Amino acid sequence: MRPNAPLVVVALAAGALLASQGAFAQGNPRLGTWKLDVSKSKYEPGPPPKSETRTYAASDGDAVTLSAETVAADGTKQSSSYTAKYDGKDYPFHSTIGDTIAIKAVDAYTITANVKKAGKVVQTTRSVVSKDGKTLTMTTKGVGPDGKPLSNTRIYHRQ
Repeated sequence: MRPNAPLVVVALAAGALLASQGAFAQGNPRLGTWKLDVSKSKYEPGPPPKSETRTYAASDGDAVTLSAETVAADGTKQSSSYTAKYDGKDYPFHSTIGDTIAIKAVDAYTITANVKKAGKVVQTTRSVVSKDGKTLTMTTKGVGPDGKPLSNTRIYHRQ
């Protein structure tokens, strides 16, 4: 080997990693910032939040980081976040709903997620990005932080 060969190998490996992250980011229509359209969303039971903004970013190769900011109906602010892969494994979820989240990709536009609290599934969500990439629809069934049943359909628009 030539003296610079290890540097070339490291550079090639780093380039491959960055290329795979770029390909993942380009191939994931969920990435970006989304704002809740309260008027088109349905909350059972209500009331709906005043607003919500969700930002998804590529992270650690094939993982995604979510940061969400919600203003509840009573005006209180809530934050939630996770970094997870779409592999069905549990990852820490910082929220009022649960403590872990497990996400699976159904196809390029659709994922399913199970939120767990103390190991028990409390919410299941099906999340679909429209083919034009402008609308995100999230359908959630389960229980809220208060333990009462809920069934929500949330509509978000890309910002």
